[in-house]
Amino acid sequence: MSQLTIYDANKPGQLLLDTRDGGRIAAELDRAGVLFERWPATDAPAADASSEQIGVAYAADIERLQAQFGYRTWDVIAIHPEHPDKDAMRAKFLDEHTHSEDEVRFFVAGAGLFTLHIHDRIYATLCEAGDLISVPAGTRHWFDMGPNPRFTAIRLFDNTEGWIAHFTGDEIAARYPALEN
Repeated sequence: MSQLTIYDANKPGQLLLDTRDGGRIAAELDRAGVLFERWPATDAPAADASSEQIGVAYAADIERLQAQFGYRTWDVIAIHPEHPDKDAMRAKFLDEHTHSEDEVRFFVAGAGLFTLHIHDRIYATLCEAGDLISVPAGTRHWFDMGPNPRFTAIRLFDNTEGWIAHFTGDEIAARYPALEN
């Protein structure tokens, strides 16, 4: 189940909110300028579905987001515990960074922890199957897929080159809980 935990960025141990209520998660993230939606899984594809099958299953939502926000391309990423580069990928994503475009992810299966650093708050957002999160361009954040990652996500991009990060050099991510799956 999705979860939002908000901390004071100046006091890492100070918990401000911890909720699993989807409506509250969406409202809190909206106040911070972050889009969070739950997509109903009426015809959810099988766990081993191809990128094409996933695209067909979620075509209406992908097209809606492309029309609404101007995203030009999309793909599907699937990471599993046996992935040969999982440790290097996790380490790279765990460093605080920004993007020059929105980072949009819809979790088809599994889970991942997006942690957003917005002003004086840290928003640790556990996204699971059925969750869409859109981290606005320029937002400081990091992503944890855990030591044994298992997720499939649709990614939407403005930039046809895909995922390009600008690392901040701040070690703030080490001061907040990681995803232990």
